[in-house]
Amino acid sequence: MRHSAIVALLLFCQFTAAPVVADERPNILWLTCEDISADLGCYGVDYATTPQLDQLASESIRYNHAVGITGVCAVNRSCLITGMYSSTIGTQDMRSTVQLPSSIRCFPEYMRNAGYYCTNSSKKDYNFKESAETWDESSGKAHWRNRNSDQPFFAVFNYTGSHESQIWEKNHRKHAAKLSAEELHDPANAPIPPFHPDTPEVRRDWANYHDNITALDKWVASHLTDLQEAGLAEETIVFFYSDHGAGMPGVKKSIWNGGLQVPLLIRFPKKYQHLSPGSRGSTCDRLVSFVDFAPTALSLGGIDIPGNMQGVAFLGADAGTPRDYTFAIRDRMAEYYDTIRVVRDKRYQYHRNFMPHLPWMRFCSYTLTMPTARVWLQMHEEGRLNETQDRIFRSKPAEELYDLAADPHMVHNLLDDRRTEFEPVVHRMREALRAWQLETRDLGLLPESEMHGRAEQHGVTPHELGQSESWYPLRKIQTIAWLAGERDPAKLDLLRSFFRDDEPVVRWWATIGLIAVQADDPKTRSALEAQLKDPALLNRIAAAEALCGLGGVDRAMPILIEALQHPTPYLRLRAMNVLAGIGQQAQPAIAAMRKARMKGQQPADFLSRMCVYLPAQLETETP
Repeated sequence: MRHSAIVALLLFCQFTAAPVVADERPNILWLTCEDISADLGCYGVDYATTPQLDQLASESIRYNHAVGITGVCAVNRSCLITGMYSSTIGTQDMRSTVQLPSSIRCFPEYMRNAGYYCTNSSKKDYNFKESAETWDESSGKAHWRNRNSDQPFFAVFNYTGSHESQIWEKNHRKHAAKLSAEELHDPANAPIPPFHPDTPEVRRDWANYHDNITALDKWVASHLTDLQEAGLAEETIVFFYSDHGAGMPGVKKSIWNGGLQVPLLIRFPKKYQHLSPGSRGSTCDRLVSFVDFAPTALSLGGIDIPGNMQGVAFLGADAGTPRDYTFAIRDRMAEYYDTIRVVRDKRYQYHRNFMPHLPWMRFCSYTLTMPTARVWLQMHEEGRLNETQDRIFRSKPAEELYDLAADPHMVHNLLDDRRTEFEPVVHRMREALRAWQLETRDLGLLPESEMHGRAEQHGVTPHELGQSESWYPLRKIQTIAWLAGERDPAKLDLLRSFFRDDEPVVRWWATIGLIAVQADDPKTRSALEAQLKDPALLNRIAAAEALCGLGGVDRAMPILIEALQHPTPYLRLRAMNVLAGIGQQAQPAIAAMRKARMKGQQPADFLSRMCVYLPAQLETETP
């Protein structure tokens, strides 16, 4: 009996001790929202009405340099959930459907394996299908309340009411109905960024945007109240942040500061104050990237960080050395292709434009639902914009450098001044970007059709393809891609020499380089005519684009129409991009465009949109 009593006592101690151990680990609550920049009162925006978030900031650490890896949701979300750059795992195009290898897991799976109860309410949008093991529950009903009482939790609640689409007047009304008359924002007082035209439509959209943030403020308050009433406020570390910058044209989908920088507030209860980088209500100037969030959550939970994660934990036991740089990407954005890479520190942001012949931004069909975009485009076509407002419609320089402190809207490219004092800054940032591309195996230098096609050919995922120098000779491709973006007429002979290379993507980038230079000389024309017979359709499309720029639309059109019949949506979309760029000269392809619509995985939907609106535009001459 004595022995039985001792065993019973030991068992009692064992099972009653478990909750105590679990209680030592913090709960982690992510309150996330969509499509807002740091436009809160606590970030110094007088126009904002955000009392609850301002109060949260007074109890939190407010980060001044928190940035996404791009200016759009799905690409950022795939980075947030894996702790890896989207350009490493193949999810860099907006939107796409990519398979990940089994070795890459969403970080909540590691937390679940360590005993955390993990929920998501409810947006995912990762550009890939996550494992069934990622969440205990992911739905509109998912909640930390559904856990066992002795479990720590990691819970995500996402607010959709601040999304770009909610700025539309018909959607904005339901959010405005939650606000008092005093809380509604007067368009007359709306702060207008210098790159937007100052019109009633633009002011109305910005006012609606701020109304939606005030409605968000109330949503945040309700979740904090739930936590308090459950007696868990002192057991929970609370994050508040946005998935990228403001859902306004020229901000969302961009990799300028407005699209990248987000608000980030992190509240540490007294019990976990030792994990905080500062006192309550203070600010933190550490550079923080979205790629750092997954390892940080694991570090706070006392969970080992997988070796394939590319971020640096900025809190917890495994917090690493503060980063010197953050990096950003812009590849296919909905209907339109581009390739831009960005590196920034606390003071400067450097851009490398690999396709400088393209405008800074094209308005996709979704963006054009916004009155701001429509009036902006109309004023451009009527010649009523000033130089800063009209810049977005023009082609880009090869490189850009901005002083974030003096020019947060990034309208003054310091390299336009040709001042030698910035040469050391450009040199170190250029080299940091080159090294990052190689270190992370940047898949963005591989055209989307090639990335998916080669992965399928070798029976691997895009990530696995990218890790192989033989399947993806990145070092060689990087050399020609950087050269292609220089727009240097003195290097025409060098660019043409790459047409003899046995790597199709090298030949493709050489053609992109000729498009960027737009040199109309016999040697270039002859080389491009030869490229119209390249074995790779991708390269024939590029040669057709180059000839269109030199007045050779008649020679280019058969290739573009051929591409519109190809079974691969990526190649059809490439051809549609070229046709969209030549305006009324695309008339002979109207019938082929209408037949090019496709169903299936992305980007088929974006292709189908273009196949509807571009012929209609060509036939009606409507912008």
